[in-house]
Amino acid sequence: MAQHIGVLTAGGDCPGLNATIRGLGKAAREQFGMRVTGFLNGFRGLALDQTVDLDDQMLSGILTNGGTILGTSRDKPHKINIGGKQMDMTDAICDCYRKHHLDALVCIGGGGTQKNARRLMDAGLNVVTLPKTIDNDIWLTERTFGFDTALEIATEAIDRLHSTATSHERVIVVEIMGHRAGWLALEAGIAGGADVILIPEIPYDIEKVAEAIRQRTLSGKRFSIIAVAEGAMSVEDASAIGTMVEAKAAAESKKERQEISTRLRAYHKEHLGHTIRITEQLEQLTGQETRLTILGHLQRGGTPTASDRVFATWLGTECARVLDDKHYGIMLAYQGGKIKRVPLEDVAGTVRLVPHDTPLITAARGVGVCFGD
Repeated sequence: MAQHIGVLTAGGDCPGLNATIRGLGKAAREQFGMRVTGFLNGFRGLALDQTVDLDDQMLSGILTNGGTILGTSRDKPHKINIGGKQMDMTDAICDCYRKHHLDALVCIGGGGTQKNARRLMDAGLNVVTLPKTIDNDIWLTERTFGFDTALEIATEAIDRLHSTATSHERVIVVEIMGHRAGWLALEAGIAGGADVILIPEIPYDIEKVAEAIRQRTLSGKRFSIIAVAEGAMSVEDASAIGTMVEAKAAAESKKERQEISTRLRAYHKEHLGHTIRITEQLEQLTGQETRLTILGHLQRGGTPTASDRVFATWLGTECARVLDDKHYGIMLAYQGGKIKRVPLEDVAGTVRLVPHDTPLITAARGVGVCFGD
């Protein structure tokens, strides 16, 4: 019998999701005769049995569209809000999987989706995942679809900000997405000619950033552009969080660990406005008018680039072949110019961070970029 495949998109929206759904759906149906059912709004749709048949009509004309025709959410199988209460819906998800007589479930998403898919794999479901995120931070893959589009958007924004920075002799701080990994800020900063790049992997000293700006002014430069990842931290903040993480690991009681977790969440929440503080600090330290631009969700929306469309289509069609081989419990990763099958258990829970010795950082330092260290 032909296989019946379920598909969902989870986590934040991302350019290239529809191209991936289309590549998977068309190849699965037309090459391998599979039936493909989409589940709406991520894991929530799987728990509540919200489905749509991914037929030719649904898959037509979506290649260039941003977002996802299936909808998405950040619900986790074990934490879904039902009637105002967080409920573990893992059993309901497994029941829905069996009700539809699915042979496998394809989960398209970022790091959180990989962990949630691993939970379902451990619950006995046949799972395959595809890596999606503009942060490019999924372990064991050199590339995720959505990153190229976000990079183009962030770079164009920096290009445009050069004009007003030059005209008004300002320092402009640009906040770029990236909570834990700085790939997007790093590459957009290099491509856009930023003078300072601050990323989570390299804690910064605000005085060293200010000094770099002062030196530019003394050399006759009329402006400065600072690309900041939303997760970038000062040396002081990084030290405080590191201390709490170590304390949590050493805590002997569950209550103590929970208390430390609460403090960590509060610290991270307070940190969300750190680019406002950076902007204020730099204006005080340099005496130069300083302004902040937060790109936010602009980076995640809109039409995917040609590169993301091609890559997403490649991933989707390769996924159909994996399903035809009945090879489950894996994520499709891009490594060395090829798509490879890597164990999901090796991916889930690990983040691909920017290494300090990456040639990209070396290149940036080579053209005079300050990282605040």
